[in-house]
Amino acid sequence: MAEFLDLETQDAVRMPWNVLPGTKQEAAQCVIPISAIYTPIKPLPNTTPLLPYSPLRCRNCRSVLNPFSIVDFSTKIWICSFCLHRNHFPLHYQQSISEDNLPAELFHQYTTIEYETPNERPSSQVIPQVFFFVVDTCMIEEEIGFLRSGLSRVIGEIPENSLVGLITFGRYVCVHELGFFGKIPKVYVFNGAKEITKDQVLEQMGFFLKKPRPATGVVAGVRDGLSQESISRFLLPAAECEFALNSVLDELQKDPWPVPADQRAPRCTGTALTVAAHLLGVCVPGSGARIMAFLGGPATEGPGSIVSKALSEPIRSHKDLDKDDAPFFHKAVKLYEGLTKQLIHQGHVLDVFACALDQVGVAELKVAVEKTGGLVVLAESFGHSVFKDSLLRVFQSGDNDLGLSSNGIFEVNFSKDIKIQGVLGPCASLEKKGPLCSDTTIGQGGTTAWKMCGLDKSTSLCLIFDIVKKENPDVIGQAANNQFYFQFLTYYQHSSGHMRLRATTLSRRWVTGPEKIQDLIAGFDQEAAAVVMGRLVSFKMETEAEFDPIRWLDKSLIHLCARFGDYQKDSPSSFVLSPRLSIIPQFVFNLRRSQFVQVFNNSPDETAYFRMVMNRENVANSVVMIQPSLISYAFNSGAEPALLDVASIAADRILLLDSYFTVVVFHGSTIAQWRKAGYQNEPEHKVFAQLLQAPLDDAEAIVKERFPVPRLVICDQHGSQARFLLAKLNPSATYNSDAPPTPGGDVLFTDDVSFEIFLDHLQRLAVQ
Repeated sequence: MAEFLDLETQDAVRMPWNVLPGTKQEAAQCVIPISAIYTPIKPLPNTTPLLPYSPLRCRNCRSVLNPFSIVDFSTKIWICSFCLHRNHFPLHYQQSISEDNLPAELFHQYTTIEYETPNERPSSQVIPQVFFFVVDTCMIEEEIGFLRSGLSRVIGEIPENSLVGLITFGRYVCVHELGFFGKIPKVYVFNGAKEITKDQVLEQMGFFLKKPRPATGVVAGVRDGLSQESISRFLLPAAECEFALNSVLDELQKDPWPVPADQRAPRCTGTALTVAAHLLGVCVPGSGARIMAFLGGPATEGPGSIVSKALSEPIRSHKDLDKDDAPFFHKAVKLYEGLTKQLIHQGHVLDVFACALDQVGVAELKVAVEKTGGLVVLAESFGHSVFKDSLLRVFQSGDNDLGLSSNGIFEVNFSKDIKIQGVLGPCASLEKKGPLCSDTTIGQGGTTAWKMCGLDKSTSLCLIFDIVKKENPDVIGQAANNQFYFQFLTYYQHSSGHMRLRATTLSRRWVTGPEKIQDLIAGFDQEAAAVVMGRLVSFKMETEAEFDPIRWLDKSLIHLCARFGDYQKDSPSSFVLSPRLSIIPQFVFNLRRSQFVQVFNNSPDETAYFRMVMNRENVANSVVMIQPSLISYAFNSGAEPALLDVASIAADRILLLDSYFTVVVFHGSTIAQWRKAGYQNEPEHKVFAQLLQAPLDDAEAIVKERFPVPRLVICDQHGSQARFLLAKLNPSATYNSDAPPTPGGDVLFTDDVSFEIFLDHLQRLAVQ
């Protein structure tokens, strides 16, 4: 495992197969697709330099010069490792390059390197970040108070040169003119029940009162027909509008529109987001702008509604979506798909902070948030620490900042025997077709370039490849050229405002023939494989009708074990898996039981939220979502890892469960009694006080560095909140087990099979 982590530190890449099958047929037999999980702007090791010049590109395939390029120092030529084209070095390279004097991009340890081209624009024209707050006011006063205090906390944290705008909405959409605030507060109001076009926004908001509208062309920003003055009425630098923003927020009232007792409040979420997108498209196209929507309930008014106003009608559930019995769903998704296209074209991001006990429509908004690379946070209330701390993290600078960047373009290049099927993750296809595109597509496919409107330090893409070699190549050829090359290029606007290009170039060995199966096993990364399976199964559940996820996962696992396990035919007891594959059955067992696959007891909004977060996180975080980690604390031993099993519960133990979205500190019954008796406050029981404090400190450390901030649950054995832990444990002892429960232990009230039975069946089926 350690060598895969080292590769990730250097190149931010994890691949299930680090030794690749050489032919199409062998790749199909590998069950888990040939794929990679890549984190484009993961922080580089401190030793890697930032190169202050433009990269050298191959004249034929446009790939970037890298350590795998072959350099001929006598003729000053480099041969591209992808298309084998011969390129001449430019003059300034020719003068100094030699075997002892290499540029950094040819050092073998810099397979990932970043270029920052000197800025052509003067610093006054570096595009600032834009934050556009879209705030729901159809909530009870208490919630509005929580939201007000949450927003006030972050206003001071917004970088001073960033532009800020504000829309509030309920039955109507109100665009606040912050630039005019000192003289008289001004608000532009749009009817939430109607579709609003870009021209209506321009017209109604008086953009052409002083300066006539250009007769032709698109109105877009200062360059194309708008005066800076008219833009700064709505978007002001944070330093200048802090007072105006705080004043508007202080006076924020519940939407005054009367609501009958048997109806939901009229909330025009779709129209508000459309107006925000139009306004940003007109004022700051192509800049790193984020629409930050704060939603406190379901959309019920105008385009994008997810439910009618009558409270007698429930909001759509998974069952309704399966039966196609959700009348509003497809219409709302269609609206947001249109909005997504517009945002991608403008280069803008949609972030959603949804805080309500009811659903708000995250399932419909998913397409817009995911394709623009937005952030999503789901909580029960705006007063909850999940919301307040997550919002603060967005604007925090320092070690734990998210590293928000914008305007990314992600491109790939490979050796000729590899094609790309597609990408699963927060990006949108730029439809750049070419010979590297596979005929089969998965996710965002049929292209070799993707737009990433928003990306941060942990944004990760899952790339799925195709091996296209049909026949077995001869052995001599294999020995001579047995490397496949991959190059990932990410061009993005760094949070400093400068454009950067990060180039990652990988080489992986390929093998072919039945005798090489041990080589494939030696390069197998179980964690990366589990995460690829998780993303694939989530994608298939959303796109394929009648798809049975449990059956698909089971079949994949049986085929994998039958192909790579050691056994005698029809003898389950002889079945053995190599240590490289020994944990994958456990991962699949937990993935089958996880909230990504089991939608029972989750609303469509929650399921969409969980899948969106998994679809953008790196391998380490995604593995915790699939298989939570459990740590046990006891008097006689310090913190030590425990099995994710009901047998780990003991009366004199504290357990710390990390399932990514929730962090649970669980006290055994004896510990809980002692705590209630207050022993930890007495000087002679100092050790007990330390035992109670240790898991809380560890939980705090987890919460501090995670986004979205997880929910912290502190509970006792047999208490109601213990369900957060019990739901994740392997049911090795249930209410109908033969063996009596261990004293101080626990049993689970479930009919789920335990991991032991699951493994038993797997062995029986794999050896058939």
